[in-house]
Amino acid sequence: MKLFIDTWGWLTLRDKKESRHSEARNVYQGFRQRTGTAYTSDYVLDETVTLLFRRLPFSVAQESLEYIQQAVADGYLHLEQITPERFEKAKELRSRFQDKPRISFTDLTSMVIMMEYRITEILTEDDHFLQVGMGFQKVP
Repeated sequence: MKLFIDTWGWLTLRDKKESRHSEARNVYQGFRQRTGTAYTSDYVLDETVTLLFRRLPFSVAQESLEYIQQAVADGYLHLEQITPERFEKAKELRSRFQDKPRISFTDLTSMVIMMEYRITEILTEDDHFLQVGMGFQKVP
């Protein structure tokens, strides 16, 4: 089982004030208990770190960053880099989805990774992943 974690997923997991925090936490904990593999990208973490430090007290944001880093070190979170090749594929998707200008480039890079690893589930609230018709499913 594979799960991609989007910026919304990280923020909702780490911010107890988020309306869907409990739901997201339950999904993530259930996923971890089934020993699934989680994925995210450096682009997603760029957005995540920026927003964590804007929204949360410094100590909580720092703890959140350390939690993510530990997940990578422990091997249950794969941190994927946006390579030049992945960047080019995301540019191709940008051209392909001209009718969907609100999809962020970060989301397009996430889709590239998800296609590459055949990941269908994503912890997000972003409907763009459904609108592209590539078989992605949002959780929760």
